[in-house]
Amino acid sequence: MSNMKVAAGALFAAMAWSQVTWAAPPEPYMVTDDLVAAATKEGAVTYYTSTDVQVAEKMASAFEKHYPGIKVQVERSGSERVFQRIGQEYSSGIHNADVIETSDASHFLTFKDQNWLTPAVPEDVAKLWPESDRDPDGMYAAFRATLTVMAYRSDKVKAEDAPKTWKDLLDPKYKDKLVKSHPGYSGNVMTATYALSQLLGWDFFKQLGQQGVMQVQSSTEPPKVLSQGERLIQADGNEYNVFMLQDKGVAITPIYPAEGTSIAYGNAAILAYAPHPNAAKLFYSFMFSQEAQQLNDDFGGLRSVRPDVKEKSGRTPLSQIKLLESDPAAVRDSMEEIKQKYEEYFGT
Repeated sequence: MSNMKVAAGALFAAMAWSQVTWAAPPEPYMVTDDLVAAATKEGAVTYYTSTDVQVAEKMASAFEKHYPGIKVQVERSGSERVFQRIGQEYSSGIHNADVIETSDASHFLTFKDQNWLTPAVPEDVAKLWPESDRDPDGMYAAFRATLTVMAYRSDKVKAEDAPKTWKDLLDPKYKDKLVKSHPGYSGNVMTATYALSQLLGWDFFKQLGQQGVMQVQSSTEPPKVLSQGERLIQADGNEYNVFMLQDKGVAITPIYPAEGTSIAYGNAAILAYAPHPNAAKLFYSFMFSQEAQQLNDDFGGLRSVRPDVKEKSGRTPLSQIKLLESDPAAVRDSMEEIKQKYEEYFGT
C-alpha cells in the first residue's frame, strides 16, 4: 500500500473518534513587543504549504528581514500531500509544523473537526477579511485565492487556434498536445475537477482522457511544462505560475472560458500543537499583512481577498472573470468519487 493511502487511512481513522469542541472565537490579536520578544526567543517557525516554493520562500525571506532572529523553515508539497502528512503526523503524536496552508479549503473543515487548529485572529483579518473568507470560530482564514485555468504557448499557437471553452479541449486537433495536473495531488485541481464535473458531467473527463494528455502532479507544473515546450496547451493548471512565467518573458497566455473558471481559496491556520507557538502567531499575522499579500500578487501572481491589494497591471481583473465557486464541504464529500473516476479515465 502506498504511503499516501496509509496516511489517508490514518487520518480518516482519527476522524472516527474525534470529539468536536469549540469555544467562542478569540479576540483579534496585535503584534506587540512582547509577542516579538517571545517569538524571537523561540527562534524558528515551520511552515507547511502548497504554494509554489519560490513564492513561499519569498514571503519567508520578507518575514525574516522584519524579524532577523527568527528562521522560517518552508516545507512545500502539493495540497493533498500536505493534508496527508498532517494526518499521518498528528495521528502518530508528531507535531513538527507551526503554520499550515493548502489550496483545498475542505482540508480545514477536517482539521477543525479534529481539533488540530489553534483559534487565532490577526487584527488585519478581523478588520479587512470578508466573513465568507474566514472561519467564524477563528480557526483559519483565506490566505490566497487561486484560479485553475487553461493556457497556451502564444508563440507556437495562434490565438484563433487556441481553445476557447473547456469542451474545445476535446477537439481531435489537440490530441497529444495537452498537459494537466492531478486532483489526487493538487487541491486546486481537486476543486476544479469537482466544479467541472458538476458543470459538464463526467463524460467530459472520460473524453478528455482519450486525448493523449500528459499527466503531472502539482498544479504548478503544467505552466512549466509549457515553458519548456514539452506541450503547447494547458488543460488545467494554476494561474499564478502562468503570470510568473509571463513576467520572465515566456510567451504563455491564460484562457478564461465562457463557462467559468474554478477558484480555490487557500486557507491558512496555526496548528494546535505548534512547537513554536509565539513565532507561529507572529508569522501567521505577517501572512495577512498588506506587505505579504501584495508580495503574493506582485511576485507570485496570486489573488487576494484583502481589499487594499492592487492587482498587477496587464492581468485580467478578477471582477471580469466568471468564477466557478465550490462548497468546500461538497468537495470533501465528493473527494473519493473524484479520485476513483479520475484514475479510471487518466490512470494513476
